[in-house]
Amino acid sequence: MPALVIAEHDHAGIKSTTLHTITAALQCHSEVHLLVAGSDTAGAADAAARIAGVAKVLHAESESLAHGLAENLASQVLTIAGSYSHILFAATASGKNTAPRVAAKLNVAQLSDITKVVGADTFERPIYAGNAICLVRSSDATKVLTVRSTGFDPARDEGGSAALEKLAAVADSGTSRFIAGEIAKNDRPELTAARVIVSGGRALGSAEKFDEVMAPLADKLGAAMGASRAAVDAGYAPNDWQVGQTGKIVAPELYIAAGISGAIQHLAGMKDSKVIVAINKDPEAPIFSVADYGLEADLFSAVPELTNAL
Repeated sequence: MPALVIAEHDHAGIKSTTLHTITAALQCHSEVHLLVAGSDTAGAADAAARIAGVAKVLHAESESLAHGLAENLASQVLTIAGSYSHILFAATASGKNTAPRVAAKLNVAQLSDITKVVGADTFERPIYAGNAICLVRSSDATKVLTVRSTGFDPARDEGGSAALEKLAAVADSGTSRFIAGEIAKNDRPELTAARVIVSGGRALGSAEKFDEVMAPLADKLGAAMGASRAAVDAGYAPNDWQVGQTGKIVAPELYIAAGISGAIQHLAGMKDSKVIVAINKDPEAPIFSVADYGLEADLFSAVPELTNAL
């Protein structure tokens, strides 16, 4: 049986995390189908059909699926789950909310945060904040997986010609309802998809200093802005900037960490970055243990100097 990927979308297009998940699915099975569920998602379904490697796009359109409520989305997945050997979600807030419901209804064990497909029934996933890799083999008839996008290259978003099939949408479960949404406006790249990330820590001292010191460097590099959990908890940066085990897992080409000591939960979220640059005045800071380049200096002078030199 083929593999099924649950797409994340913005109504008009498919999100990059889904492209990484499709790559993982293709390593599980040579035939991959993609479920696009939502309201007013014709554009997303058309974009899905052009993704290389996707054999079929299943399109479910209903107001009950408009806001991606996990109860309704899980019910939609369950209507077709019996036709698939693998059901894959991106390891995002949405995927982590929906996948356990699907696994529980199927009475199978969910495999979370996989970073490598060893075989159709065998996978690798990090444990202990990424300090150990666990090899897991599943004997369940249906494998329900969440995929850590940093472990897989993205599938090409052009070049495919998948068949498009309409599905009957499920009715609203009535167990939850969407009240309101607040969309954060950001002119910078999305954190999980950025090639360059500039992150600051609690050492910056205030939200004003965070913006004054770190933003010009991010502007010069065309980078996304990130932050440690300590900086977010202190109110220096918004929640959606948090990098780490309890924030977002990232693996950009360049990660610059200024004033971040390198707590284990932060390292778990960024240590797979291609090149890591650390700026910290504490020579014993754990961040230096994973850095490719380390500068022992006061960030308030080093970061502006770096910005001016670019």
